[in-house]
Amino acid sequence: MGKVSLEGIEFHAYHGVFKEETKLGNRFTVDIHVNTDFKKAMLKDSLKDTVDYGKLYNIAKSHMQEPVKLLEHLAHLMIQDILKVYPDLLSIGIVIKKHNPALGGVVNYSVVTVNYPDDYV
Repeated sequence: MGKVSLEGIEFHAYHGVFKEETKLGNRFTVDIHVNTDFKKAMLKDSLKDTVDYGKLYNIAKSHMQEPVKLLEHLAHLMIQDILKVYPDLLSIGIVIKKHNPALGGVVNYSVVTVNYPDDYV
């Protein structure tokens, strides 16, 4: 078993509950971690035997372009699409950070972490 991760993927997007968030947008950072069996890839040096992180990036990018209210929902949508492409994954972790959330004070990030299968039980 092994882990494939993308960390620090940055986007400007329009997710949020408040009107200002949907108009002005905000900076977001996404981390994706997947656990899989990539023994064949280690032995055969073939991309088809592992998780293509380019595909993971494109899934994140497509969902960041479609505004939603909650980061929890956004992470869930990403996990659903990752499982469509890689149904045999052992686990998936999505971390989404909203930079400088509009809370009336200084806050670096609001962070949501969703893990499959743990949060799906």
